[in-house]
Amino acid sequence: MSRLCTRCAMDDSDPGITFDELGRCSICARYLEQKELRGYRSGSSDAKLRRLVAEMKKAGEGKEFDCVLGLSGGVDSSYMAYMAHEHGLRVLAVHVDTGWNSEMAVRNIERVCNGLGYELHTIVMDWPTMKELQRAYLFSGLANLDVPQDHLFCAAVYRFAREYGVRYLLNGSNLATEGASAPFSAQHSYRDYWEIRSVYRRHGRGKSLRKYIHLNLREAWFGIPGVTKVNLLDYVPYAKKDAIDLLTARFGWEYYGGKHFESRFTKWFQSVYLPARFGYDKRRYHLSCLVMNGEMTREAALAELARPPYPPDEMREDEAYILKKLDITPAQWAKEMQKPPAAEGAYFSQARLFKLAGKALGSGGLDWFKSRNVHPIDLTKEDAPDCAPPAKPNDA
Repeated sequence: MSRLCTRCAMDDSDPGITFDELGRCSICARYLEQKELRGYRSGSSDAKLRRLVAEMKKAGEGKEFDCVLGLSGGVDSSYMAYMAHEHGLRVLAVHVDTGWNSEMAVRNIERVCNGLGYELHTIVMDWPTMKELQRAYLFSGLANLDVPQDHLFCAAVYRFAREYGVRYLLNGSNLATEGASAPFSAQHSYRDYWEIRSVYRRHGRGKSLRKYIHLNLREAWFGIPGVTKVNLLDYVPYAKKDAIDLLTARFGWEYYGGKHFESRFTKWFQSVYLPARFGYDKRRYHLSCLVMNGEMTREAALAELARPPYPPDEMREDEAYILKKLDITPAQWAKEMQKPPAAEGAYFSQARLFKLAGKALGSGGLDWFKSRNVHPIDLTKEDAPDCAPPAKPNDA
């Protein structure tokens, strides 16, 4: 029988979770700790944001833009675009089309950009390359099937920062709705291009990833020198429901039903693949963040978890669509799903290198490198899951 946290909705389906003597889990304990350290504070956070906006505007003098922002059509990036506009920032809006956008996400992006007067810069990924890479991941036995998309999104934003000489990246990651810990310890990091290439060499059918925009090791973990990442939503009193209400009223924005459901692939991967192959429902983490942020009761979160993420008929329809688009037969997929997940260290990755670096530099040395990429106001020693290398090969 699974063990359930007495304070949030997390349980021991995440193998990396621990519980204290009162039955409270390590995930929500870390969330509350980080909320105390760097959560929004009326007055002080507002003053920090004013200083930061002034910095960005000064750095953007003589340039076309003050900052780069990636738009997915989701609530976090859409609300961040709105907040940047409210503070008078000149935003370079970037969208990466990997072939999985829902129609609703496309409408949301268009409505937000039109409403704010942003010129949208779109990268359409070469579909044969994207198809073969994502197909390879479905046969990899790994948990995080979103790695090919997530790595590409990050690489594209950096590319635009270089091209336009922009010194600030606005990141939609936020403590309020996403927490401070990486959910599900079997998730592999999207940053590791060595592992991406290793998966492709073993399971891909194509000859090259030449058309796949990617990050080198330095860029992936420590960013571009002179370019600073800013978690803008941590400076404002951010609540998901309030953001949705504002976006809907202001732009006619449409809610797509779940965290990252703006992507048809991500919707299926989180709702169908992860529970079926790894026994993990990622909604637990997302809903637990809302419980810790005071937006939802624990009882309401557990009630939502008792229901399917979305209608089973739609799940089957999405799976059939995705398999067909990736040239995988139902028989091939059924056979793949009977296999055990990939063993730890199954693919060549950067994790071993970072283990050696950690031993040589110590945590203080890695923290110094980390500080080159994150605005000092955002930075705490506990930011490791977002900025620092993983402690073991299968950490997120």
